[in-house]
Amino acid sequence: MDLGLKGKTVVVTGGSGGIGHGLVVEFAREGANVISASRDVATGEKLAARAKEQGCIGTILPVATDVTDRKSVDAMVAVAHERFGLVDILVNNAGGVKSNYEFENLDDETRRWEIALNIDGVVNCTLAVANDMLSRNTGSVINISSNSSLLGEAAHSIVHYGAVKGFVNSLTKTLAYEWGPKGVRVNTIAPGWIVPKQNDDIASGSFWNRLDMGTPEGMQQALEDGSLFNMSSLPIKRLGRPEDIANLAMFLASDASGYITGQLISVSGGVYMP
Repeated sequence: MDLGLKGKTVVVTGGSGGIGHGLVVEFAREGANVISASRDVATGEKLAARAKEQGCIGTILPVATDVTDRKSVDAMVAVAHERFGLVDILVNNAGGVKSNYEFENLDDETRRWEIALNIDGVVNCTLAVANDMLSRNTGSVINISSNSSLLGEAAHSIVHYGAVKGFVNSLTKTLAYEWGPKGVRVNTIAPGWIVPKQNDDIASGSFWNRLDMGTPEGMQQALEDGSLFNMSSLPIKRLGRPEDIANLAMFLASDASGYITGQLISVSGGVYMP
């Protein structure tokens, strides 16, 4: 199915992470011009080269970006304008957990870090592209949340992270209502457990490395051995992959979903069913 994304200008924040990898490559495969906005430009450049080798017809341009800093975000959008034109699609993918903790031990540094990345980052980027979309009465904003905002057990030892992702869910609904009459749609994807295909796909700053999550290869082996801890209650018994998020994001970015806004969709193998 041709989603009509060829030539569109797409900004993907957190483009060097695991989910970001899938988003950036798959949008480029559809022919979109993608700004991979991340602090880790080296990983972004490696990803861009790999996508080119795979025959992706769109262009991937890594741009050093700190989404918590509005000036940095504005500079990234200026690069997008210079290289590709006005932004058509924004995927607010940058986010993360600082550390695992019991809630009673939550410290101010962790709180500020998670708020800055998961809330301020989304607001900064959305405001930065607002005029591009509203001035033309068209555009799609896709916020990447988490099942941690939907299920208590998914937020075990990361309660504050689940709560700040709840802000993202609410922002989607309220902004979708305000911007709908102005031609801009806003939707949320809430990933479950999404695993990169290989350790080489993971940026150095990813939570996979910071929180010692193990390796993607190790998780795949555990799945095959029947020992992967979180598979017993999952209706679709396979690992979620970055491409699973990208496939839905591209649909929500396209005119094929033109009558959809303000929605939250969990991509998690059925672990969350509202």
